[in-house]
Amino acid sequence: MPKSAFVAIIGRPSAGKSTLLNALCGAKVSIVSSVPQTTRNAIRGIVTRPQGQLIFVDTPGYHISEKKLNLKLRELVLQSLSEVDLILYVIDATRDPGKEEEAIIELLSKEARRIVIAINKIDHPEARPLSVEEFVIPRLPDAKRISISASQGTNLSLLLDALFSLAPEGPFWYPEEIYTDQEPVFRIGEIIREKAISHTRDELPHAIAVEYRDSSKRADGVLFARFDILVERDSQKAIVIGRQGSVIKRIREEAEADLKKLFDYPIKLQLQVAVDPDWRKSDSVLSRMIF
Repeated sequence: MPKSAFVAIIGRPSAGKSTLLNALCGAKVSIVSSVPQTTRNAIRGIVTRPQGQLIFVDTPGYHISEKKLNLKLRELVLQSLSEVDLILYVIDATRDPGKEEEAIIELLSKEARRIVIAINKIDHPEARPLSVEEFVIPRLPDAKRISISASQGTNLSLLLDALFSLAPEGPFWYPEEIYTDQEPVFRIGEIIREKAISHTRDELPHAIAVEYRDSSKRADGVLFARFDILVERDSQKAIVIGRQGSVIKRIREEAEADLKKLFDYPIKLQLQVAVDPDWRKSDSVLSRMIF
């Protein structure tokens, strides 16, 4: 039988987990930005090879904080770890291991035999992969280690080989041509959020969320979808809208351009900015956005 495994991707914020997932899948599965904790859901990407099939679960960056949003994201990471066969631990080789790395190591200390460690960003001039090796070897001596560059595609085949070597035998869970199982509405909302973060990250990176309202498909095949961009204050609403609507127009146009590459039917967006001062503290809002 072929190999088959669910693989959780874990790491501290900005370790390059989403970039790695997209590179492995050969398509945009998870949104990417320079803002830590851009990923807010367990996002699945599927890689099918002659050896079998790996279903990757990209998790939010593991961040130590008592804020409700961060607690919800940490809970999602822990849940993902309990539901998978293997763990892909991504470490940024350009940063010294800190308290979050120590916390992750402690979390994974009893899981070493099902872990592959990806030492990422080795192409960067400030990368110190040997320093990372010195940190992880005494703590996770049984874990396989591969030095990679997700952005350049370096050693990704070796990384997949290491994961397949640990994967159990099992059936394919998805058709071979599928690279993600995300619902279209979720993917559209994530692309909108990526563009909103891109155009406002200096002013309000974490104060933004995107919420689906409704959609309809015309007879000619065009999907019209309406989303709210949530902010916490009226001053932030003005930033997202921009002068004479310039910023929200760029968000919409760039999102529609990306969606054109991902879907085989046209998508037109209607975006509004809504103020909700408590969205990051609201259990009901977070439960709709993080799952």
